[in-house]
Amino acid sequence: MRGESTSSTLLWLVSRAGVSDLCYGALLSAGYRVEAMAGLGRAGGEQPGVILVDSDIGAGFLESIRTAVSRFPQAVIMAMVEHGESALAGEALRAGASDYVLKPYQPSQLLRVLGQSLALRRSTGNMVVRSRAGLQVLQLAYRAAQTQAAVLIGGESGTGKECLAQYVHQVSDRAAGPFVAVNCAAIPETMLEAVLFGHSKGAFTGAAQAQPGKFELANGGTLLLDEISEMPLGLQAKLLRVLQEKEVERLGSHQKIRLDVRIVAASNRDLREAVAAGQFREDLFYRLDVLPLCWPPLRERIEDILPLAQHFLARYGRGEAFRLSQQAERALLDYGWPGNIRELENVIQRALILARGAIIDVADLMLPEGTRRPSPSSFGAAPCTDGGERGEGLQASRQRAEFDYVLQILRQHSGHRSRTAEALGLTTRALRYKLAAMREQGIDIDRAVGA
Repeated sequence: MRGESTSSTLLWLVSRAGVSDLCYGALLSAGYRVEAMAGLGRAGGEQPGVILVDSDIGAGFLESIRTAVSRFPQAVIMAMVEHGESALAGEALRAGASDYVLKPYQPSQLLRVLGQSLALRRSTGNMVVRSRAGLQVLQLAYRAAQTQAAVLIGGESGTGKECLAQYVHQVSDRAAGPFVAVNCAAIPETMLEAVLFGHSKGAFTGAAQAQPGKFELANGGTLLLDEISEMPLGLQAKLLRVLQEKEVERLGSHQKIRLDVRIVAASNRDLREAVAAGQFREDLFYRLDVLPLCWPPLRERIEDILPLAQHFLARYGRGEAFRLSQQAERALLDYGWPGNIRELENVIQRALILARGAIIDVADLMLPEGTRRPSPSSFGAAPCTDGGERGEGLQASRQRAEFDYVLQILRQHSGHRSRTAEALGLTTRALRYKLAAMREQGIDIDRAVGA
């Protein structure tokens, strides 16, 4: 790792007894300027590039991480916890740590993880991410990409799950291979099997010639199965067999084709709930849920809103130097973004059309009234949460808020299902599932929409 971090100041929050001469020497040899201290009270001067927070400092461990996040937002913050403290490692990540190292560790392990974290900060590929929550997800995605395991991405519609899947591909050893994406909700059920597995000539009416499937096309690379929750149960069983056997047969053929494909699956639904409802196979879920990633909604990544807006201004500005007024920036930050990044992209495109000069003002944004940024809610975010950690009262109130919002959008579109699904960022099939769940709770949809 020599040369990865030359001239970077590293603060090591650790008890005096916890300082390892071996690790201290290795960090110095790698080019870090190391300052060991018991707390951040004496930290000053040059901004540190890295902060190591050792759990042996005691009760102030998590608070030290939060303080470091607040005081040094650009620093890589690494938690160091004992092997038996996996729960504490999770709390450290929630407090804002970029990553963690389990003790005891070899100096080479620490340097490798630090090198990965610093490399991630310097280059996030095509991702526009500044928020610590987003960077944490990229950190986990980077680590997932170094394996060959399946990756399951959860998050609301419009958060950029396909972009995250592409990032996993780009930073993996499969980057030179193909990246193939399939939206399982956008392909008719009768055609999805042929699209995924391919077909031979004459396999069905209209099959005038043999056609490779998406699995074959992705050989040596990555296959994204987007909106996998919309896949029919019968096809899920066939998909499971392909994943287990690592081989596929085209429709109408018995020739087996060996596969070397990393699978990334994505869904805006909670697949655990889908399993419980009998809408998704449990064995397939566990086959896919090896390395789960949670892509937070835009309202929980406030630091990303303006950089993303600038990115879209540059992309769609036709080479002109457009910029946002301060009032427009404030409006973007205050808005709730129920449609996430996809909605922000549309808003910027619309503003560029309406703008009368190089400065985009609030009126050009045409943001809907009354959709201010709430505290983090659960609308559409179930894939990123663990229902067991919430109180039932809070979960029920969030569900009521979600149902009320769906009814509100239904009324706005006079009960039209397709337009409502589009406004919510859902597929029509996903909206049907949601409406069915509402009916199970005793909600009369037609009466509520007509009220």
